[in-house]
Amino acid sequence: MSLPQSQAQPPGNEHADAPSPIRRVAGASLLGSVVEWYDFFLYGTMAALVFNNQFFPSFDPLVGTMIAFATFAAGFVTRPLGGFIFGHFGDRVGRKKMLVITMLIMGLSTFAMGLLPNYAAIGVAAPLLLLALRMLQGIGLGGEWGGAVLLCVEHAPDDKRGWFSSWPQLGVPIGLLTSTLAVTAVTRLPEDDFQSWGWRIPFLVSIVLVVVGLVIRLRIEEPPAFKDLEEADDKAALPLVEVFRKHPKVTFLAMGARVSESVTFNIYNAFLVTYTVTVLGLDKSIVLDALLVASVVGFFTILAAGRLSDRYGRRPVFGAGAALALVSAVPIFALVNTENAALITLGIVIGWGLAACIMFGPEGAMFAEVFPTRVRYSGMSAVYQIGVIPTGAVAPLIGTSLVSAWSGSVWPVAVYVMAMALISLVSVFFLPETHRRNLRDVAAPTAGRRSTDLTSTAKDA
Repeated sequence: MSLPQSQAQPPGNEHADAPSPIRRVAGASLLGSVVEWYDFFLYGTMAALVFNNQFFPSFDPLVGTMIAFATFAAGFVTRPLGGFIFGHFGDRVGRKKMLVITMLIMGLSTFAMGLLPNYAAIGVAAPLLLLALRMLQGIGLGGEWGGAVLLCVEHAPDDKRGWFSSWPQLGVPIGLLTSTLAVTAVTRLPEDDFQSWGWRIPFLVSIVLVVVGLVIRLRIEEPPAFKDLEEADDKAALPLVEVFRKHPKVTFLAMGARVSESVTFNIYNAFLVTYTVTVLGLDKSIVLDALLVASVVGFFTILAAGRLSDRYGRRPVFGAGAALALVSAVPIFALVNTENAALITLGIVIGWGLAACIMFGPEGAMFAEVFPTRVRYSGMSAVYQIGVIPTGAVAPLIGTSLVSAWSGSVWPVAVYVMAMALISLVSVFFLPETHRRNLRDVAAPTAGRRSTDLTSTAKDA
């Protein structure tokens, strides 16, 4: 297939003299991402602090927390469904339209959680409704991430794709920061007030962020690469089928690369809240304050990692984060077990703010660049959302189960984190380097290719 004339020029050049449009796109993607991750992290924190009491009160505290984390995992399980649905229509209809819908789904689900009666009020219907809303959250987030990152990748100049695609990734530390601040504020209430009504406030105020995010997103345009695809009338009939039929190797390698980032984030976020409060018996403010510090560090880490990946490549930067996750797991849990607030903070900063965020910075560009435009939304959504099910989705549950099975010992959890980091390192080694790739190529790069000159990969498709 020959490329249309509009694809003859290298992508991104049209933005070289007009940086404002890509900055507006990146800002819109960032704000939407903040809303989505605020909602998602808020649930994980409340699962450890509130939902075990309000929705699963008839169980032992640790068992109730495990069940609450099972509903936390349900949001991950439905993320691939959202990725499939919105990836398909994002490749067929457009990136922007899908992002408006995903924000509405996510925001309204979270708002409804704040209005949900507890078990004492409506019995078993309460946890069932909570589960349904969590699954809707997962569907919204499943479609959100790929589209938000993709808008930045496809709008950005070639030499700044890692930098601008790291902006929506900032939604993770900012979302964690804002959700943790919200939880910290309401936990200052008397415990009875917090448990009865105070916990609802962070869920209800999220609707304000949703409205602002929608207004901004409605003002952005579709990226040039997708417009070229429309002009060429070269859309895939079934993008997801084409992903696995034509690009299976890079798809599964990218999924493997994803697992360490996912596990590291969720172990050092949701699981450690439970471990420090329920097992170590520490005040919940200690780990929440540590997560605030880690979020600030992670903000700058993501930006730096994204920018470094433009210069040195996606693979070496991402691999450095996975390597740090591998070697730091045992020291981090040793720091946590000291029960010293400063040392716990140091451990979470290393694991969450550095190791996980180093991987998170370049991964959006890395996953987008291994797929051609016609299936890019579906491909990167499949990588991001399917890869999370056996790892990040159940990471807090696995961590809590391991601690319970090993009589309160946290060392099996460290081994779990290390094993996932090793899988990611091996997967990244075999992925192609793509940071110099022309995104309007008709083919995806070939797995195992070491060269960064990928302009001739069409023959490999």
